[in-house]
Parts: sequence; structure tokens; C-alpha cells
Amino acid sequence: MDIKHYVTDKTKKAKQASRLLANVSTEIKNNALFKMAAGLEKDMDRLITENRKDLDEGGKKGLSAAMLDRLKLTPERIKAMADGLREVAALPDPVGDVIKMWRRPNGMQVGRIRVPIGLIGIIYESRPNVTADSAALCLKSGNGVLLRGGSEAVHSNTAIAAILNRAGTEAGIPDGSVTFIDNPDRACVMEMLKANHSVDLIIPRGGEGLIKMVTENSTIPVIKHDKGMCHTYVDCAADPTMAEDICFNAKVQRPGTCNAMETMLVHKDLSSSFLPAMAAKFKKAGVELRGCPRTKVLVPDAKEATDKDWDTEYNDMILNVKVVEGIDDAMAHIARHGSQHSEAIVTRDYETAMRFLREVDASGVFVNASTRLNDGFEFGLGAEIGISTTRIHARGPMGLEELTSTKFIVFGNGQIRK
Repeated sequence: MDIKHYVTDKTKKAKQASRLLANVSTEIKNNALFKMAAGLEKDMDRLITENRKDLDEGGKKGLSAAMLDRLKLTPERIKAMADGLREVAALPDPVGDVIKMWRRPNGMQVGRIRVPIGLIGIIYESRPNVTADSAALCLKSGNGVLLRGGSEAVHSNTAIAAILNRAGTEAGIPDGSVTFIDNPDRACVMEMLKANHSVDLIIPRGGEGLIKMVTENSTIPVIKHDKGMCHTYVDCAADPTMAEDICFNAKVQRPGTCNAMETMLVHKDLSSSFLPAMAAKFKKAGVELRGCPRTKVLVPDAKEATDKDWDTEYNDMILNVKVVEGIDDAMAHIARHGSQHSEAIVTRDYETAMRFLREVDASGVFVNASTRLNDGFEFGLGAEIGISTTRIHARGPMGLEELTSTKFIVFGNGQIRK
């Protein structure tokens, strides 16, 4: 197969569909989303069969348990995907919203209106639910979507995308609005990154290597969804029970996600009373601890943390632990090793909490809450395209509004430039 011709053909057809989709009514888009949701549920057995092929191949390749969990489709997860589509249908359509209007001294009215970005290319790894979430958000915001999932989920993603495109077309959505690159050859990604004749924005979702490769090779604007080096700082003024619950949730609830905690920082004055019990709870759950020298004194069976560990996103049941002098030490560690994704503090001290909120640089900063809550659904945005660690033009969970741009609109009655 001629890879260049294959990708060019896909992108051009998707671009043509995106131009038509930009003017499709909210009613048609919502109806399409409902039909897509029903299609996923109707073909559940087929999806699980195709997913089993990916799981079997992943097992042979030695994927970790956490990675296989991210890859796995169950009836409950397929139902959740379908519910996510319905939830997006229930959200307000941002396309056509007039953000602001003002009148100039010459009587001319100037305003800004929300419009789709165009054709969005999404390059992602592992989780098949990204296929449905991305398609739903792009469709509702009037954008065409060009999807390229990881080779480890090619069977699952191909099946999901086919169901979505067929259901959408039947509902009146332009054919090709949801386009999937089903060739697992990595050369397809490189061609996709050069397709600036058709693709308006690239959004990579995956590990550090994928993000680096995309940003270094793309000739198209990129919004990064970078690695999640997330920290929780347990302050000396923390409620110990609350801190235990938050830290346990942030690491154990689903360790393979980008907003899972990778490092727990504990104030030295609380460490002796907090760390042994917290470590025992983690150990019982199967979490491997890697700690600084002061941590190892309190938790002797913890492994010694290396310099590399503080910068590693494990996506697994492994946690770094460091005893710090106080909030300044904690924030300095976050500044050195964080990825500006999700950072949390547990404290009952208002001034300390407000300092953390003001001074920590991240897409989401949490006081007395788990980093796992940095999520579009939890924020009330509906399903998200991902969590942007970029500053332009969107940061944090990207919902419908973040998938639009704006254009100026002008109303005059004969005004000319003098």
C-alpha cells in the first residue's frame, strides 16, 4: 500500500466532510449521537470479540496489567461509552454562540461568534473509549475528526469507528466526518502530521514518547496532552483521615490514567504519624513504594527512589514518596518534576491552601480533593477530548467550547474606512 496516497485520500475526504458538518443543525448532530450510542450497545458482542483480539496480542507482547486494563472493553465500559455519547448530546451546542457584541463610535456593531476549528487529527494510545469520546465531542462542536489509535487497539478502534460512522451517516452526518486510520503502519502518523493541506489541529494523547514525536514532527498546530506527573502534598495541617482517603484514591482507583498520583509529598511534622499507616494501606492494595531516605526510615520496606523515579509516570501501582520540609519544599519539588497536569494539597490551613493555588503551575490545582477529579465529566463539561497541558488556546480538560475557535462578525449600515 502507498502510505502517502492512503493518508492523503483519507484526510482530503475527511476535510470535505468537516466543511459540510460545520453547518449541520444541532438537532441532526444530537440525533446522530443517540444513534451512535445505540449502535455501540447493539454491537456489544462484536466489540468485545474484536477487543479480545487486541488483549490476546497485547498479552503476547508483554503489556503490563495496567496497560491491558486500559485496553480492555467490558459490557460496563461499552455502556459507559454509549452513555458518554448521550451526555454530549444533552450538552449545549457552542457553535453559533455570540460571545460578545459592541458598538463602535461610527455605529458599526462588532462581535465574536463561536465556530468549529475544522478537521481535528487525534493520535492516541491504548484506551478504545477515546475513539467514541473524541468522535462525540468533535461532532457536537461541528468538527470533523481524523482518528489514529495505537496499534495495540487496532481491532477495537476499527470496529468502534465503523459503528460510529455508519450510524452518523444514517442520521444525516456527512460521510467521513468520523474517519479512522486503520493501517497500523507508523508511517501513517508521519504522513498525518504533514497533512496541513487538510488537518487544522493535531491533538496527541499518550505517553511522553508519543507527545515528543508529534511535537517535533508536526507541521500542524498541536495541543499537547502531556504526561501526568501528578503530586499530592500532605501538609502538616491536613486532616489525616481525609489525606489518607484522597491519596489512596489518587493512586489506586485507576493507576493507568494521566491524572493518577505518581508522587506523594508529606510534611516532616506529620510524617511519623501518617506515613506508616498510609504505607500499610498502599501495600495491602498492591502498591510498590519508592521513597526518599527519610521515608525509608519510617517505611523500611520501601525501595530507594532514584533521580529518574521522580520524573517517571508509572501508569501502574508504583508510587514515589518524599518527606518535605514544608510547602516551599513541596512546591519546589513540583516545579522541578511536575508536568503541569494535576497537583493537589491536603490541608486545613486557608493561607497555605491559597498559596498552593496561586503559586503551583498546572492545568488543575486541587485543595482537599483527589487529582483523579481533573476530568471533563467531573467538571461538568461532558466527555472530554483530553487534558491539555498547553497554554494556547485551551488548558485543562477540553470540552465542547475548547474545540471551537471564534471569528469576528460585523454589522454596518454603509460605514467605510476614512
